[in-house]
Amino acid sequence: MPATPTNVLFITTDQQHWQTLGLNNPRIRTPNLDHLAREGVNFTRAYCANPVCSPSRATMLTGLYPSWHHCWTIGVKLPEDAPTINDVWHAAGYETALIGKAHLQPLNSTPDSLSIECQPVMRDLDFWRGFHGPWYGFDHIELARNHADESHAGQHYALWLEAQGLHNWRDYFQPWPPTGQASGPRYSRYWMRERTAWDLPAELHYNTWTAERTIAVLEGSVTRERPFFLWSSFLDPHPPCLVPEPWASMYDLEEMQPGALLPGELEQLPPHFGLTQKEHPDFGYCTEGHAPHGVGSHCIDAAELRRYMAAYYGMVSFVDEQVGRILAALERLGLAENTLVVFTTDHGHFLGQHGLIDKGPFHYEDLLRIPMIARLPGVLPAGRTVAALQSQVDLPPTMLAAAGLDAPGLMQGRDQMPAWRGEVEAVRDHVVVENRMTPTRMVLRTLVTATHKLTIYRGQTYGELFDLAADPQERHNLWDSPEHAPLKAELLWRLCQAELEREPTRMQRIAGA
Repeated sequence: MPATPTNVLFITTDQQHWQTLGLNNPRIRTPNLDHLAREGVNFTRAYCANPVCSPSRATMLTGLYPSWHHCWTIGVKLPEDAPTINDVWHAAGYETALIGKAHLQPLNSTPDSLSIECQPVMRDLDFWRGFHGPWYGFDHIELARNHADESHAGQHYALWLEAQGLHNWRDYFQPWPPTGQASGPRYSRYWMRERTAWDLPAELHYNTWTAERTIAVLEGSVTRERPFFLWSSFLDPHPPCLVPEPWASMYDLEEMQPGALLPGELEQLPPHFGLTQKEHPDFGYCTEGHAPHGVGSHCIDAAELRRYMAAYYGMVSFVDEQVGRILAALERLGLAENTLVVFTTDHGHFLGQHGLIDKGPFHYEDLLRIPMIARLPGVLPAGRTVAALQSQVDLPPTMLAAAGLDAPGLMQGRDQMPAWRGEVEAVRDHVVVENRMTPTRMVLRTLVTATHKLTIYRGQTYGELFDLAADPQERHNLWDSPEHAPLKAELLWRLCQAELEREPTRMQRIAGA
């Protein structure tokens, strides 16, 4: 461990497309994140471990794939006794904190003494006033669970609103789905609203709260003179796309260029892709008693999609402003030179690409690929763009390595510091993405290499094979192509090897205990 311990500031957003950074896309304005990348490393081939919130967040905390940490979808909690990165931080004398969104547990389960996220979030706020941890190894937590104006608003964020004098804060939030709206396809009924401007003042928004409370933890760490691992977890730009001014009108609707569905492109794909383009699709064959995320109609008209996209961009730019406040506080407090800053998200998002919105069992790059930036002055070369494959499961061992600490043997990710420092071109030649949306009927595995992508489905003979080098927009599924049968066989073998590779040995289990 270094004589002066390295702090770690881990900043995440919720459901952010990898191309919604100004340095990757000049149509969006993210000056603070662009500046962070100029001082560090911008990763263009980073991937989630699972394109659903809870599993991916649990992976970033544990260094385990969802099939191993057992939080395999939303509504299934991460066990409270799961080994986490915080176990190692504590052993090294670090303090740990989480500010913002956790989503490691479901909302509406029977509560017990430990499953605090299962507690009704609109309950008596005295519960949250008296609880700040420990929880999943975090010494201190301050949580919020809403997406925009959902009724899930509450927890520590609600206490902060009352402390700011907004005692009628519930007036700014509404039930889910909104009352008084006609029935119809999910995406046009709720997630795609005519209203994208939120009357909640920006200074009372949860983005502002997340930044303010993150800065408060940073200020406290200076006083306590202890190294820290701080997860600052923003709730945007998860839909519904609703944001205060000036962000709501920041982008011109006519300049928005959402993705598109080309005629016939879904005909080569598994049946659930085509069903998304129907007004009232029947997904009964794969839902297994409940509707997985994204299984429904994705129909939306072009004008509504542009309005949605402009609001989504505004949400990202609002987060960027608040990230800038946090980075400025690091400088002001004298912490920037000895703090590894990692910025990323839990998974991607569809903005009309392939006729899709939001997320679901559709393993296109738009959903699997994520933005990622890392900065550590004097260690990571500034201004580099790295195309080496990265996985969320690598983040815990890599952050520990940056602090001079060994990862537990049970962690399944790889130390990416040699690639981050530019000592090697790449640490891994593939990533694996899991997606178990139902217990048995909608279970996916995807292998991504530098040039290709292969997706298989449990119990099905269909699948997907894309040549990412020749077809980066993923318009042509080669799964049934006789010409590409040898390539498919090779990638299937590599996926099998990847599954075997992450099976921990007995000695790894002992080392990780």
